[in-house]
Amino acid sequence: MNDGTVTLPWLVVRQDDNGNRYRVGRYATRAEAERIADSLDGRGHQQLYWVERVGQNGTTAG
Repeated sequence: MNDGTVTLPWLVVRQDDNGNRYRVGRYATRAEAERIADSLDGRGHQQLYWVERVGQNGTTAG
């Protein structure tokens, strides 16, 4: 990465009871994103959390 930017290709996504989806955050590694998703999921709420990878063109490949 010689342009000085940081790549954060891993997303944590939350889906609420109504089916609405929200991006929780972006992370550099899958392990970091999964750690955050697991932490949020462990709080006992009804929401679903999962990890997706963002492709080079900005699309997700979950």
